[in-house]
Amino acid sequence: MVDRAQPKPGGSGEDPAPAPRWAIEGELFLNCSCTVFCPCVVSLGAHPPTEGHCHTWMAVAIDKGHYGDADLAGLNIGLLVDIPGRMSEGNWKVAAYIDETASDAAYEGLLAIFSGAAGGTTGLFTMLVSEIIGAGRAPVSITRDGRRRSITVGRKISGEIEMLEGADADHPVMISNSRYWMGPDVIAARGLRSRVRDHGRVWDFDGKSAEICPISWSGPAKRRA
Repeated sequence: MVDRAQPKPGGSGEDPAPAPRWAIEGELFLNCSCTVFCPCVVSLGAHPPTEGHCHTWMAVAIDKGHYGDADLAGLNIGLLVDIPGRMSEGNWKVAAYIDETASDAAYEGLLAIFSGAAGGTTGLFTMLVSEIIGAGRAPVSITRDGRRRSITVGRKISGEIEMLEGADADHPVMISNSRYWMGPDVIAARGLRSRVRDHGRVWDFDGKSAEICPISWSGPAKRRA
């Protein structure tokens, strides 16, 4: 991955060109520094993380999707996210690792989506992210196997999580019908092995809070007449 510092999205002061229509369906999973299930899910970011800050990696596996005419199906994205306090208060610092197999158009589209510049579901990132500390192509490998999920981004991120078993062995512990921005249904999980080594961050989340969320995102938001 070639890192390059990025300004805050939307900070040029110029009116951006209208973003193309885009849509993503797939799955997001993450492992964070909270010691118990992340309170951001049920409080919608209003409650502080259990450790006062949120350090996390996120993985996004796209099953089908597009950005304008660019096909996004089968692509993987990794994110390093450093949040200093309540999720809703912003000041996030983010690094994005985009699947090295992405076409140029898909790569640019994914950067627009995950910076918030493309609007729609992820448009809130323009308000929450204060700095993109790195963005580039990388070998992002994601595995989804039964109750387990894993991501590897070169030597920078290596993580594996497992769903928490519920009273009914066929259904893991989950929160359903929430108003969480990622999606209404969130499966609770825990980190099995988890490490981040990039951008001066040295994080280990073994045994910490994790979650898995089916996603169906799109944009940009329709303008009101």
